[in-house]
Amino acid sequence: MNSKRRGTWGVLVLLAVAAAAAQTPPDKPPAAGQKEEAAAPAAPKPVPVFSYDPAGRRDPFKDLLGGKEVRDKKVVTGLIDLAIDDVKLLGIVKMKDKLEAIANMTDGFPLTIREGDSLADGYVLEIRPDAVVFRKTKDKGIPLMRPRDIIKEITPEERTHE
Repeated sequence: MNSKRRGTWGVLVLLAVAAAAAQTPPDKPPAAGQKEEAAAPAAPKPVPVFSYDPAGRRDPFKDLLGGKEVRDKKVVTGLIDLAIDDVKLLGIVKMKDKLEAIANMTDGFPLTIREGDSLADGYVLEIRPDAVVFRKTKDKGIPLMRPRDIIKEITPEERTHE
């Protein structure tokens, strides 16, 4: 087994010596009386210049919105599509010994809100004579670790007189 190892090491040493001999020696510095001929660096390639000729068409690289931010408008068809932040409380009425709230949707269409109604990001926790308490359980579709209660009050001008 030792002879195999020695043979392997011997072959490796011979290969290393052969590789070292095959390398070319480094260039010798020029003699003191000779001019050094430096290879001129290759001139950089000219960069092609591109231009756009619209020929009556719009520029495809121009911002179509002119820097304005566009908010996606979601079609709200009912209370289940409405976010708590978008609820505009109009008033609170008492119907059959229960309180109900009247609110505006984003397009101005009124709707009735009752306790327990679901919204896009929560539900109605409680309706008081002067306010509605919402429990927000989601934020942008992501469930919240701890739900938050949001209280929306009606303005003093809209409060009913008892």
